[in-house]
Amino acid sequence: MLINTNAEETSYVDDLIESAIKKELYKDKYWHILLHYKKNIFGIRSLIDDPKFFLSKDGKHNPQKELKATIRAFFKHSNDEGAHPICRFMARFTWLKEKLDLDESQLPEYTCKRYNDILESIKPKSASIIFPTSYVNSPASMFGHTLIIIESDNKSKLLSHAVNYSALTDESFGLFFAFRGIFGLYKGYFSVLPYYKKVLEYSDFNQRDIWEYRLNLTEREVIRMVMHLTELENIYSDYFFFDENCSYNLLFLLDAAKPSLALTDNLGWWVIPIDTIRDVKEMGLIEEIDYRPSKSTRINHIASLLSKRNKELASSIIDGEVEADTILQNNLQKEEQINICDLITEYIQYKYTKKRIQKEEYSRIFIKILKIRSELGEPDENRYRIPSPGQPDEGHKSSRISIGIGIKEELFQEIGYRAAYHDLLDPDEGYIQGSQIQFCNIKLRYYNCENRIKLQKIDFIDVLSISPWNKFFMPISWKITTGLKQKDLSDEKDNLIFQLNPGGGLAYEFPFIGLCYFMIETNLNLSGKLENNYSTGIGCSFGLLNNLTDYWKIHLYSKNYYYGLGDRHKEYDLALHQRIKLTTNNTCNLEFLWTNVFDTWHKELTLSWNLFF
Repeated sequence: MLINTNAEETSYVDDLIESAIKKELYKDKYWHILLHYKKNIFGIRSLIDDPKFFLSKDGKHNPQKELKATIRAFFKHSNDEGAHPICRFMARFTWLKEKLDLDESQLPEYTCKRYNDILESIKPKSASIIFPTSYVNSPASMFGHTLIIIESDNKSKLLSHAVNYSALTDESFGLFFAFRGIFGLYKGYFSVLPYYKKVLEYSDFNQRDIWEYRLNLTEREVIRMVMHLTELENIYSDYFFFDENCSYNLLFLLDAAKPSLALTDNLGWWVIPIDTIRDVKEMGLIEEIDYRPSKSTRINHIASLLSKRNKELASSIIDGEVEADTILQNNLQKEEQINICDLITEYIQYKYTKKRIQKEEYSRIFIKILKIRSELGEPDENRYRIPSPGQPDEGHKSSRISIGIGIKEELFQEIGYRAAYHDLLDPDEGYIQGSQIQFCNIKLRYYNCENRIKLQKIDFIDVLSISPWNKFFMPISWKITTGLKQKDLSDEKDNLIFQLNPGGGLAYEFPFIGLCYFMIETNLNLSGKLENNYSTGIGCSFGLLNNLTDYWKIHLYSKNYYYGLGDRHKEYDLALHQRIKLTTNNTCNLEFLWTNVFDTWHKELTLSWNLFF
């Protein structure tokens, strides 16, 4: 009797597989979404690299074999509660049950306790995509980040569950992280954490504003997303910094929720978090946008309401130089006292989060300030309402092409292309002022008299962070540029050299004047035209960055280097760059450059038009 039952089961499974093949379900878009299949020049492959994700040994490259193995696996008996393939791959099972009209009486008994517990814990009702803004001091977060929160009936988003995809690493040295991330040498995993913990990490610890984009997904679609998320639990795929990154992999969850979106099919060779937000918005998925300012933004906003004298008083109390009771003894207006107390409260919490103050000292000051604040009356909820800055998704696009005309001893035409992402003169709306992150920035020039085209420069990496000091935040400004560029050498001709140019320093923002900075820099030049094929120098740079109007921005800077190793010489640069904003994605630049190298002056003037796309 047992043999006949098995034979009936086998016959039924074979019939199901035959039906699935006839319907060509292995070619279905949703099957490819669930298995993360993508086409490349070698055929088709899944972007999942963990063999545990596949039920066929050829499943990574063969959707048909994986479909057959999956159907067979659903009818196998298992004594391991919760580990049955039906429970392990609930999204696959739910879809195939619908497509093949499965007779559930033919299935073995199974109990999906783990899956049911997850559903009970999360109680999925709705979802939002979250964008913490860029954090230039971390290579992993230079372009910002995206995650998804799955919301229940709780009124507070902070109690939601945050779904995050990231590389598994404890690497603290940024260049190593960038190198390994570029070449896929990390494993990436999905994780689920309480959203309030991610807010603490991004907003309070890393000083990053957060944007929340509520999605108009139905409850059923959100449940489909959770189903697929459970299939990806403890499953890795190789993490690539530019394409298979945090943003790209999250899009598979949205496609699993609503396959008609096909979000993972519409992206280029690289994926930048803010571009995925734009894609989601263009698909009509976003119904509400909220802004959550970071701790540092709140601190700077409250500080902006205080006079210089009152800021110094707050700073002195925080540093323990003055007792907190001084607030009540200084003949201050009540509003001033409230502002000082609230500033101290916010900043002392920030210092404690960053482990810059001992718990005993933190508690002593915090309790005293709370006592004083309680005597000043109930807080006004709208007292520190921070104006929402420009939405990141409404800023200029990430890629840029440019055409220009200029003169340097002779007339030239210029064409440029930048893969990503933002420079100092680009419109600031949606970006951080004083930040510059450029990859693959190429310029070609055609000189009329010489009738020749030459590579003017290619910046492989060009990162600049100009972060102003104030009473409460004292960041280090820094830069690193590496690539190829034309340089006038001792033969008084342009020569293509390789350069590596790091530096660090300080910046300060002055009213009306703008953002001023100073950096100590080193510069390594490599070329066969140099003595001993190299030249190493040290020097400094000064700069001023200012938005004169909403449409006119200037960057004035000077660089001075002394090359003491290899080919010895001096180099002085003085430049004035101006940008006129025409529209969000159209600008004009006018650049003046004076250079003295090998005791010879060279002057250059360039006018260019830029299109962001």
